[in-house]
Amino acid sequence: MPLDKPYKDVPGTTIFDAEESRKGYWLNQFCMSLMQAENRERFKADERAYLDEWAMSEDQKQAVLARDLNRCISLGGNIYFLAKIGATDGKSFQQMAGSMTGMTEEAYREMMIKGGRSIEGNRYTHEWEARLAAEKKESK
Repeated sequence: MPLDKPYKDVPGTTIFDAEESRKGYWLNQFCMSLMQAENRERFKADERAYLDEWAMSEDQKQAVLARDLNRCISLGGNIYFLAKIGATDGKSFQQMAGSMTGMTEEAYREMMIKGGRSIEGNRYTHEWEARLAAEKKESK
């Protein structure tokens, strides 16, 4: 029986719970392997061959190859583990976060300095749905 997860109604947020942990286990283990210099070198030398050593899904491997961190998260990746990919690529956490929002590093930094994104209209998914329904009704 699935647990009640009221946090699923938070837009743009994936909570790394037990279900996500199970789904992303091998993806996250791969990321942790990048803490060792030898493994980073092997990965950089032939990314696909190194990924094929891990029991990850093809979707997870493709997300890593594309450096699509949002997709990695949706496939069970934890941002703190995924940061090892960014570090291997010479990227800062700020650069990674900016890329995940579709913003430049500078724009992301400025937004965070100013307190982050506004919560207005972003508290719950049902707020988005209500706004879209209202806009659709107005356009008719």
